[in-house]
Amino acid sequence: MNRKLSQDVNVFTSSGSDSSMGSSAALRLISVSGCLLLLCGSSWGNNATVPLVIWHGMGDSCCNPLSMGAIQKMVEKEVPGIYVLSLMIGKTVIQDTENGFFMDVNEQVSFVCNQLSQDPKLKGGYNAMGFSQGSQFLRAVAQRCPDPPMKNLISVGGQHQGVFGLPRCPGESSHICDWIRKMLNSGAYTDIVQKHLVQAQYWHDPLDDDLYKKHSLFLADINQERVVNETYKKNLMSLNKFVMVKFLQDTMVDPVDSEWFGFYKPGQDKELETLQESAIYTEDRLGLAEMNSAGKLVFLATNGDHLQFTQEWFNDNLLPYLR
Repeated sequence: MNRKLSQDVNVFTSSGSDSSMGSSAALRLISVSGCLLLLCGSSWGNNATVPLVIWHGMGDSCCNPLSMGAIQKMVEKEVPGIYVLSLMIGKTVIQDTENGFFMDVNEQVSFVCNQLSQDPKLKGGYNAMGFSQGSQFLRAVAQRCPDPPMKNLISVGGQHQGVFGLPRCPGESSHICDWIRKMLNSGAYTDIVQKHLVQAQYWHDPLDDDLYKKHSLFLADINQERVVNETYKKNLMSLNKFVMVKFLQDTMVDPVDSEWFGFYKPGQDKELETLQESAIYTEDRLGLAEMNSAGKLVFLATNGDHLQFTQEWFNDNLLPYLR
């Protein structure tokens, strides 16, 4: 189970001069903690736009003006009148950030499902965009909570087959990452670690597939590893599009192929298999094969490290799924 985990810090660089993310197409978005901090505010949508729900990633919160707030402004500028909801898991930004490390993922998903069901502006449906771990959390929302309906799901650097390594993560100065690595290496599938460490709930050990399938509280469930929940499958297949973005120079996600639903072949951690080669696809446990045949799966790639992309790339490749 020991997996070498390095201790680098992920930082998004910016190459634009406009601090509000407005003008330069070469502008790079800032990543704090491996996930963009986006959209804490919201605006009233009009009848011509589809609302957008965003879930930030590990170490982020809903409301950092240097990342999530910048993305919000960018989306609102490009899609006038859109209603954007950035999910805050907890009552404060501090709680939101901490919960990205320590709150049971299934409880987070239930919290979000309840919030979305009570938002009258989402009644007619919404698009969803997840950053890093927020991507697989939103997929769980799509599978478990079909009301209100999710239309398009955009996964930006999400890990849909989990991770087997944590080479880079935020929070080094507070020693959070060191502690997480120790917990994952010492017993990711123990009850106490599974229940109280978010990253353990999508830790996928290919060297002990049976242990993963038996004890993973979150990922094994939403990936239908134990039993096939036909409701999960039906709900996911109701999406119009499931867009997955892979970062070709990613130094945070291990393996990076998980961003396209690929992973290591079972029993070893060297050779990879694509989604199309995996049992989840060949057995079509989630309906992904049928979705792919129907043109509902979209695989996008961009050069850059985890969550690094330009405004121009975002506008050209992701905005069409938000209009």
